[in-house]
Amino acid sequence: MPTYIMLSHLTDEGRKTLQERPERLREVNKEVEAMGAKILAQYAGLGGFDFVNVIEAPGNDSMMRIAMELGSRGTIRIETMPALDMAGLAGALQKQSQR
Repeated sequence: MPTYIMLSHLTDEGRKTLQERPERLREVNKEVEAMGAKILAQYAGLGGFDFVNVIEAPGNDSMMRIAMELGSRGTIRIETMPALDMAGLAGALQKQSQR
């Protein structure tokens, strides 16, 4: 499955929700997995982003659906990007140099 990086910023409502219900983090993870994705890693950030998630999803359509569902709640703003592992990058560069 393709890998994606999902960067998120909490809104004021999102911060309030987490303060009142910290278990919400685990609940959202279960919801993401119920949508067909797998969370490989998850970090809280102390800078430009509140959370950094590394997610495997079946494809762009699935990842877009997850980001839209989570973002529509008004508790986070999301930036998502595909991630290519280093072996994949090296292979792509090698193919490019052979042209």
